[in-house]
Amino acid sequence: MLNSGLMTIEDLASYLKVTRRTIYEWLKNNKIPAIKLIGQWRFKKDRIDAWLETKFKN
Repeated sequence: MLNSGLMTIEDLASYLKVTRRTIYEWLKNNKIPAIKLIGQWRFKKDRIDAWLETKFKN
């Protein structure tokens, strides 16, 4: 993960323990918070953590 808190698809896949293909499917279906910088997807760790909290509340 970069010091700025931005993750690449590879970083995020590792963090969430899913495949890159899963990340791309989520992106395609607008299911995950992401930003596109210069044609590449990036993910803010704090936004991903918040997204996880809302998706997997008990």
